[in-house]
Amino acid sequence: MIRVDDLHMHFGGIRAVNGASLEIAEGTITGLIGPNGAGKTTLFNVIAGHYAPTSGRVYLDGEDITGLAPHTLFGKGLLRTFQIAHEFSTLTVRENLMMVPDHQPGEGLWNAWFRGKAVAERERSVTAKADEVIEFLEISHVADELAGNLSGGQKKLLELGRTMMVDAKIVFLDEVGAGVNRTLLNTIGDAILRLNRDRGYTFCMIEHDMDFISRLCDPVICMAEGAVLATGTAEEVKNDERVIEAYLGTGLKNKPAKVGL
Repeated sequence: MIRVDDLHMHFGGIRAVNGASLEIAEGTITGLIGPNGAGKTTLFNVIAGHYAPTSGRVYLDGEDITGLAPHTLFGKGLLRTFQIAHEFSTLTVRENLMMVPDHQPGEGLWNAWFRGKAVAERERSVTAKADEVIEFLEISHVADELAGNLSGGQKKLLELGRTMMVDAKIVFLDEVGAGVNRTLLNTIGDAILRLNRDRGYTFCMIEHDMDFISRLCDPVICMAEGAVLATGTAEEVKNDERVIEAYLGTGLKNKPAKVGL
């Protein structure tokens, strides 16, 4: 579904992504791991259109999407979440979900005045979809709570829920487990697995919790110094000497790792 060819993203003299090439197959949950500064989030930002790369190409289902804006990629079904949740804090959970679908007739003043029936019908449809997502994620008890009052884990669930409000092809999850307690992390993991198995979602996720990665992801890709270092199952990647050296500075060569920003 996603193909990245020889991608480079330079910030002055810093080569944050330095010749990364990888593929994300349709229907998979692909894990992306690597030491801090390996270029993982920058790679996400390039794929999701937040940065235009210095060089290299990104393809979605064979279409060149390199440098397209995030809202354009959103329309093509490519979505991403962030390590720090970006909720509308003064809106309820339900209202946050209802904000997601585009082309809602109620967004236009003319429609609000003269097409009230169409606006009301669309709002009922979006509300029903939001309630379906809330039930799927098992967060009905906070449906009417202001999003700003949610815990960190609940906010991550809300971000995942927002991707369910549209027809997503692939979702990029940036450290969905960061700052989340183990109980909620299991709930998030269950939701990701159900979306993958029952609804055909494709995921790529950055994560540092290797137990979480091992439970959800196959394949796993490890980055270091802005490039792909190893690809395989979670067990294969964890036992790869190059990966051990990149993380710990120890391995076959027993030399400190030099991990780029």
